[in-house]
Amino acid sequence: MRAPTLLPLLLGGCLSVPALAANSSTDAADWLNRLAKAEQQQSYQGTFVYERNGSFSTHDIWHRVQEGKVRERLLQLDGPALEVVRVDGRTQCVSGALARGVGNAAQSSPRVLDPLKLMNWYDLSVAGRSRVAGREVEIITLRPRDQHRYAFELHLDRQSGLPLKSLLLNDKEQLLERFQFTRLETDKAPDDAQLQPSSNCKPVAQATQQVAEAASGWRSDWLPPGFELVNSAVRKDPEHKSTVSSLMYDDGLARFSVFLEPVAGNSGIDARTQLGPTVAVSRRLTTPKGDVVVTVVGEIPIGTAERVALSMRAQDAHASQ
Repeated sequence: MRAPTLLPLLLGGCLSVPALAANSSTDAADWLNRLAKAEQQQSYQGTFVYERNGSFSTHDIWHRVQEGKVRERLLQLDGPALEVVRVDGRTQCVSGALARGVGNAAQSSPRVLDPLKLMNWYDLSVAGRSRVAGREVEIITLRPRDQHRYAFELHLDRQSGLPLKSLLLNDKEQLLERFQFTRLETDKAPDDAQLQPSSNCKPVAQATQQVAEAASGWRSDWLPPGFELVNSAVRKDPEHKSTVSSLMYDDGLARFSVFLEPVAGNSGIDARTQLGPTVAVSRRLTTPKGDVVVTVVGEIPIGTAERVALSMRAQDAHASQ
């Protein structure tokens, strides 16, 4: 996967398809069912490339399913030797610049995609066949029905059902992100040595071992259709010695997070940035609880992220800008 924003996409989640939307293909649903089983049952190892904003990186991945437990190791081959090890979707250790971002991701809930919900917001279809990494693939497309999410194109291995290529496209069909295997081996599961982290991979504190406080003090007056709150938490920021509330929203495929942090004085300047599909929008709001900076981060269009940021309110009273 990628560092750090690709991590939830490649190493997380599964699909199952119990129902079908009117504009979706039954064949596409069958392929997504195969993908669901493959990610939970199929061991593999390989090499993939990741592209975003014209920048490429290469990675090795080892994925082993054994006695119901999924263990994965990821290693970046060019530039910094970034490394991640995960067990059953939970980050165990990270290296280098990944430490901070992945550490926070380790506290989030696993991505479990609900196709019945998914098909309310995306049209699924089979677009044809091709070859990736020397293997035959079936091309599955997921097209959004509104402007608040991106389109996906999945190239699934006809033999194993694994995703060998994934494209993320905006509403103008422009490429935002590419993940693509150049080598895949499914005949032999990775051994213990291949899954063993290096000395540079530092353990991640498992915050879920503690009782997390839900971020019950905030709500959104507006959300993109289909997005629902799936996780919330309050944590102490040791660097700024303040309390940060976080809320995660999910539409069944895409995710974004909202962070709210008290500010004083002239800090907390409005900002908006986009790197590939990932946007970050910060807005300073005045609320009955004092001034806060609201930051929305996720793989959604920047206009949607901006509207979400401006819609955040204190739970017990209406915020005013």
